[in-house]
Amino acid sequence: MTKPSKMNVGIIGCGNISGIYCEAGCKFYSIEITALADIDLERAKAKAAEYGIPRALSVDALLADPEIELVVNLTIPAVHAQVSKAALHAGKSVYSEKPLAVTREDARELLDLAQAKGLRIGCAPDTFLGGGLQTCRKLIDDGWIGQPIGGAAFMLSHGPESWHPSPDFFYQPGGGPMFDMGPYYLTALTTLLGPVRRVSGSARASFPERVIGSKQRFGEKVKVEVDTHVAGVLDFESGAVVSITTSFDVWSHQLPFMEIMARREASLCRTRTPSEGR
Repeated sequence: MTKPSKMNVGIIGCGNISGIYCEAGCKFYSIEITALADIDLERAKAKAAEYGIPRALSVDALLADPEIELVVNLTIPAVHAQVSKAALHAGKSVYSEKPLAVTREDARELLDLAQAKGLRIGCAPDTFLGGGLQTCRKLIDDGWIGQPIGGAAFMLSHGPESWHPSPDFFYQPGGGPMFDMGPYYLTALTTLLGPVRRVSGSARASFPERVIGSKQRFGEKVKVEVDTHVAGVLDFESGAVVSITTSFDVWSHQLPFMEIMARREASLCRTRTPSEGR
């Protein structure tokens, strides 16, 4: 039997998250990571040596390589759209870390460009494909919990500056708690409840600067240019109403990460079958 060919993948961006992606290249038979690129070529060389990846290239060289079919975009959020657009123009499909782009206009342009060129484009997170959320989706679809009427999602922390070696981009355009972590919760909610009809919310930047706590740059200060506490309400087309809060301004809490509340029948003790769900 002929062994299926692998798709050649190039990664652009060799920062803190890139290690997880480099490890993934060894776990899937259908892909092979053949090159890394970064604006700092020495960083790309170090990461390639660490994970046994054959080549470390400049960004332009990786985009010009005809053998690379898919670009994984792990750059900082502010340049996600720029790098993904360049990859599509180079004839390569793209998978990007979240967010897909900083503005809706840039995101729409990327989707339209990929379609026009017959290429694929995707974006993290892919966690909705996991067993947990897929099981929840089946339970809802089969009527086991009745009609969902609302929910609450929370992501509360004091920000990544205590542990991340270069946390600056978290506080620049494209960063902040909603752009950084909100995609996980929004993806989960739309997977379970369907499309959103209306969004409302409020936000604030609670502190003008942050102090880095990681040892590489301990004590350095980062200017805050984005909102760091975001509270919103999502009205779904299904009728469900969900509150969502993401924050880099909370030192400690005991709130759940996500709750989905469902309408209950008068008798909560009665065992129901799927056909009785509503």
